[in-house]
Amino acid sequence: MESTPLLIVDAANVVGSRPDGWWRDRAGATARLRDTLVPVGGRGVPPEVSPPVEVVLVVEGAARDVPGVDGVRVVAADGCGDDAVVELVATGGDRRRVVVTADRALRDRVTALGAEVYGPRWLRG
Repeated sequence: MESTPLLIVDAANVVGSRPDGWWRDRAGATARLRDTLVPVGGRGVPPEVSPPVEVVLVVEGAARDVPGVDGVRVVAADGCGDDAVVELVATGGDRRRVVVTADRALRDRVTALGAEVYGPRWLRG
């Protein structure tokens, strides 16, 4: 059994949670989010998620070409980003799976599969 928690971040939802002009440069805003996630693998998200953590950022649309970096794996959704998040949760095995999104429909889908869900503010806090 894998013991490292899997933290899955719904990039479009988290980026869109702040009215900071992200709509002018979606890829740039997503890359900035990715970069803020790099230290999470080593420090976790206290107090709820202790390190080490595998961090996965799910991207879609105009942000599809944002590459992964050391510490953050980027998954480009073939279609709907929500479906990619659900697939990651479904294939995450027995380990702890934590999803960051404010999307209520996505929250329902992933909690039905045993994932925990936190909102964007929790991650950015």
